[in-house]
Amino acid sequence: MGLDDILAEHLTVVFCGINPGLLAAAQGHHFAGRGNRFWRTLHLAGFTPEELRPENDRSLLQYQCGLTAVVDRPTARADQLSADEFHAAATAFEHKIARHAPRFVAFLGKAAYAALSSQRKIDWGLQPGTFGNAAVWILPNPSGRNLGFSLEQLVAAYRQLYLATQPSTA
Repeated sequence: MGLDDILAEHLTVVFCGINPGLLAAAQGHHFAGRGNRFWRTLHLAGFTPEELRPENDRSLLQYQCGLTAVVDRPTARADQLSADEFHAAATAFEHKIARHAPRFVAFLGKAAYAALSSQRKIDWGLQPGTFGNAAVWILPNPSGRNLGFSLEQLVAAYRQLYLATQPSTA
């Protein structure tokens, strides 16, 4: 029992979590954990005019953004997933991205994209190549457990993607 995707065709960005947290799955809303910084980061980076609440996660579609996860199974921590679970989800997940045709798919953390792409060395930001015909962007995971990034660092990383989605003024 996972978490419903929030997707539509031809979105600008689909944010892709690794898998649902237990609280998010129980409440039926993405990034519902009290310590999760996703909604605040998204707002501060420019994607939404105000900070959305997890219970309003479907309203993200208004801003041409969607949400999904690579693996459906909820866990307390992402490291509780096996490599086999990523491999089992890979083909269907890539088809899902191709079917919805976003401009960008933004993986939240390197782990899921590393498992899907079989790459060991992944940099933050825009990646060479595509996934499901979408440009790939790697962002830090906004989980409260990810102590390697401050809120300011998260906002700066997400802001780079936001700016890349904007029409060029040149």
